[in-house]
This record gives sequence, C-alpha cells and structure tokens, in this order.
Amino acid sequence: MRLYAAVLLVDAAAVSLGFWLTPYLQPSAWNGVPTFGLFIATISLFLLLEIRNLRPTTIEQWLRGTVASLAALLGALLLAVFVSFCLNRAAYVPRLLAGTSLLLSGVLLTIFRAVLGSAGARMLDGSAESRLVVLDGLAIDLPPDVAILDARRIDPGAGTPHPYFLDRLAQALKGVDEAFIACLPERRAFWAVTMKGSAVRTELLVPELDQFGAIGNKHFAGIATVLVSIGALPLRERVMKRMLDLAIVMPAIILLSPLLLAVFIAVKLDSPGSAFFVQPRVGYGNRLFSMFKFRSMRSDLSDTAGAQSTSRDDKRVTRVGKLIRATSIDELPQLFNILRGDMSFVGPRPHALGSLAGDQLFWEVDPRYHHRHACKPGLTGLAQVRGFRGATHRTEDLTNRLDADLEYINDWSVVRDIQILVATFKVLVHRNAF
Repeated sequence: MRLYAAVLLVDAAAVSLGFWLTPYLQPSAWNGVPTFGLFIATISLFLLLEIRNLRPTTIEQWLRGTVASLAALLGALLLAVFVSFCLNRAAYVPRLLAGTSLLLSGVLLTIFRAVLGSAGARMLDGSAESRLVVLDGLAIDLPPDVAILDARRIDPGAGTPHPYFLDRLAQALKGVDEAFIACLPERRAFWAVTMKGSAVRTELLVPELDQFGAIGNKHFAGIATVLVSIGALPLRERVMKRMLDLAIVMPAIILLSPLLLAVFIAVKLDSPGSAFFVQPRVGYGNRLFSMFKFRSMRSDLSDTAGAQSTSRDDKRVTRVGKLIRATSIDELPQLFNILRGDMSFVGPRPHALGSLAGDQLFWEVDPRYHHRHACKPGLTGLAQVRGFRGATHRTEDLTNRLDADLEYINDWSVVRDIQILVATFKVLVHRNAF
C-alpha cells in the first residue's frame, strides 16, 4: 500500500513538473497563455485512471506499469482537450503547449518510475504479494519466499470453527494477500468452510488433481490447488466504500453530538454503571473487535456473551433502555466503530459470540455463517431493512438474515449501500426492536 501511494505521488509530481517546466522552454511563446486549467483537468483525470491501474504488476514490473501510466496520461490529456472543445474553449489549448507538456511529463514519469521501480524491487524481494502456507498435518517442500503457519499454533480443533480460533487465524493472516492450505484429505472441508470468511484469497493443495491433468486448477510448490476463497472486495471498491463511510460518519458525529451527550447523561442517571456497553463481536476477516453501544440493561444483569436474546418484556432492560432500543438510538456509539474502521455503515450486522438460534450457536446452524465476515460488519444491512432483526428463537430466523447478508456481499455496489441507508430510516422504529 505504501508503494501504491508512492506510485501516485511520483506520477503526480512528474505531470506537475512537466506542465510547470513547459513555459520555461520558450517564455515569450507562452506569455499570457492560460495553462492552469488544462493542467488541473489533465492531472485529475490522470490520477483517476491511475487508481484503476494499481495492481501488483504495477510495482513488480515497473516498465510494464510505466507503459500503462503513459497510456493513461495520453488518454487524460486527450480527454481534457476534448472537454475544452465541447465547452468552446479549444482556442485556449495550444497544440504545442499540450504536446510539449505531454512529452516532458512522459519523460519525467519514466525516469521517476525507474528509480521507484529499483527501490521497490529491493523492498519486495521479487514479489508484491505476501503468501502464507498453513500446514495442518502435512510437511511439504516450499519455496523460500513464503511464510509458514503451523496450524497447531492456533489450535483449529476438530469440529466447527470456533470464533476464538478464527480470530487467532485472522491475526496470522494480517497483511497476507494469498493463502495456501496443506492438509490431510479429511480436513479439506473444514478449511474450505473456515477460509471463506477470511477476506483472503485461499487455495487448497490437492495433489490428487495432478493425475487428472485438469486444466482449470493451478499449482503451488509443484502441487495442484483448488480455489476456495476469493477474498474481500477489490481494492478500488474497498476504497470507495471507506470514502462513503468517512463522508457520512464525521458530519454525523458532529450533528448528533448533542443527542449522544443527552443519552449518555440519561443512561448514567437511570441506573448505576457505565453509560456504554462494550462487547466483543466477530468482524471483518473473522477478527474480533470491541463494539460500542449505549447500555440499555442493568449492569449486574448484562450478558456480555450475548447468549440470551432480549425478549419483549425483558426485566433486564432499564426505563431509558426501552426507549433507546425501540428507536435504535442505543446503536449510535457504533459511529465511533465506523470512524475507527472496525465497521461500515452498511454490511452484515456483527453478532455476539454466544448468540443462539433456537438452542444452537449461530455458527453451528449453517456452515455458510462465517462467509458473511468477508466484508466489514455494518451499522445497518440488507437483513435489517427487510425486517430480519430482534430475537432468533428459531434457526429460520438466522437463516433469513444469513441469506440476505450473503446476497448483499455478492451484489455490493455504492448505489446499493445508499439505497439501504435510505431504507434504514423507515425501520428505525420496528416491532422487533425491544
């Protein structure tokens, strides 16, 4: 990510310097000719195109990345000139100015990229992607540029993956772009289910595939693999989603600060204890995080594990708690989770570790449960606007939420996030909010 940022900064510097130097070549020729507008239009369009070009090969193979950047620069300049023409300002874009600026910017960009490429090659040691191999009962010969994790260190257990194991695995997967699982045949189903919510592209090593000569599989360390997880949203979509969150959350915290303060005081005066309820929840990539809420129950009866769902006339809920739960105001402190990056405005709602559907833990009901953690949890989500909220007395209550969550992940777009946010205002007060 630091190298991606460096690429954008270096390219912006090259284009800026190219446009700045052009008038100095023949000062008399450019006297009085406006150049700033063309520069602003070109560099803005160029950086937008550059963001789309950011991928591992951009920094692994600097020459190939430079060719793509030069093409983006040419396209940005032509588009800027075309817009000027459409606005009847083509007369103010001298061809010689545009051509010279393009040439100088291209030369400087190539030089800067060559220097950055040399530094990047030393930093990356030949690969821009971090790869990890998880060894679970197998010992294989591995290339020297991969990290190794012995599954015994994180105690995967033999049955359904437990949230605490998933959290330990998620910590080991931090910064990893691609994971490979080397395990015994009887463990493949376990790892296939486990890794689908990891937000990391994952492949299982399956040596038996080699004898079939399959053309749809890949190889790693000379062993056939099958893809079981494609990871999270692509980088560009994650950036767009984060920008939307920040654009909303910062003004929201400022505008709602009087309400937040009033609720804080009301909770403190209503019953003894902290005004906030902090609970561990499963978040992005199966990592645990501390989720904030206004406390709506008596401190001595609070259920940190979340094993007991709240009922309609629950004696644990305080007087203020009934009001803030019915209006969803108790969820507002999660704005700070969004600001910290633990959560997003829209996504699957994070669940408490001890949550039950009927008499079964959530992750025991459906093997797809952990797949929902391939994106950040949300303050609201598709399941909530469809009315799937409140207590989960039956396994069907969880399945309905899970289906909606997986549909959201598979069909994500910025437009859909905005639609869900708008729809959320219609269900802030809901018959299942108690």
